Amino acid sequence: MYRASSVFLGTFLLLQLLHCGMGLDNGLALTPPMGWMSWERFRCLTDCELYPNECISEQLFRRHADLLVTEGYADAGYEYIIIDDCWLEKDRDNKSQKLVADKQRFPNGLNPLADHIHNIGLKFGLYQDYGTNTCAGFPGVIKHMQLDAQTFADWDVDYVKLDGCYANISDMAVGYPEFGRLLNATGRPMVYSCSWPAYQEDAGEMPDYTSLKQHCNLWRNWDDIDDSLESVAQIMDYFGKNQDRIQPHAGPGHWNDPDMLLLGNYGLSYDQSKLQMAIWSIMAAPLIMSNDLAAVRPEIKDILQNRKVIAVDQDVLGIQGRRVLSKNQIEVWSRPITPVVSNNQHSYAVAFASRRSDGAPYRIVFTLKELGLHNAAGYDVEDLYDDTSKLGIFRPANQFITRVNPNGVNFYKFTAL
Repeated sequence: MYRASSVFLGTFLLLQLLHCGMGLDNGLALTPPMGWMSWERFRCLTDCELYPNECISEQLFRRHADLLVTEGYADAGYEYIIIDDCWLEKDRDNKSQKLVADKQRFPNGLNPLADHIHNIGLKFGLYQDYGTNTCAGFPGVIKHMQLDAQTFADWDVDYVKLDGCYANISDMAVGYPEFGRLLNATGRPMVYSCSWPAYQEDAGEMPDYTSLKQHCNLWRNWDDIDDSLESVAQIMDYFGKNQDRIQPHAGPGHWNDPDMLLLGNYGLSYDQSKLQMAIWSIMAAPLIMSNDLAAVRPEIKDILQNRKVIAVDQDVLGIQGRRVLSKNQIEVWSRPITPVVSNNQHSYAVAFASRRSDGAPYRIVFTLKELGLHNAAGYDVEDLYDDTSKLGIFRPANQFITRVNPNGVNFYKFTAL
């Protein structure tokens, strides 16, 4: 009896695992998602009398959807408008148990907002939480996962971010894949952004990245970003120190997510803004802005819309870059990209990131061999932040000399010949 039951149970569990293994398979996010999200800049501002232009409301997201188009961001590839936390009523609907958007701040519900976003050529993203509550205390998906997945589909959602507050961390490795399966079962394609690695790592548990890339399109690995260079540097350090175990799992349809772009806010200088954009592109990171698009200065807008840098981030090979060396507080981050020439030699994007705070640009010298560039035919080198700069042909034995501003970056494409 025990043996027969064990065989049956084993077969049942195998079928369930195979079924769940099909949970992601949505054909989405073949390059890192690009868009705009509310959280880092607008947090949980809900007082629309005190903050009429900043509160989490239908008007905030309509305005930023329009700005994404009129200010040229959509043409550069940014396509998602994502509502983060604090959009909900404090309670579900008494009769249907469905989630309810805040009736004062989203008086028309979410469908008209989704329609507006879609009508101008963009896609609609929405936040929820795998827990009893969201991080700000609104209703989470626990005990209502199938209902909420279908509700998102009914609201024409294109992108779901699932946070992990007020949840049992030990349940996440099963619960997150199940919610992804339920999203898929609705028949509506929805990019699925998971958060369980960030919570597991914080609790000292090691995430199962093989499972993650089977069930999620992207996942937050670590701590939330704050509006400062210090926060950017800490995230860089995390990804640099842990790259051997996390970098291999990124690729088309499944990405590591170092969190939002800060550019256009208060905490980064011009050079530091270039630094974050370059390193995020090397890391094949989702490029999700969180700023007031109406207040972004022209020089920062130019960085955010730099087509050559965006092309690195969106490179079709989908290989996440790595921190390859550090010398005199200048870090070198490198990413294999297209074109790949006939002898299977990749081109590379290479960022020289300064962690120095002294007062002058720092001169640094490397041979291409030291940078890991070995194509005997050489590389045609261009500065990705300077359209007028064509640096010429360099071969593996040649020296490459650059001067990097304090807390800044120099970013180059080495095109294999």
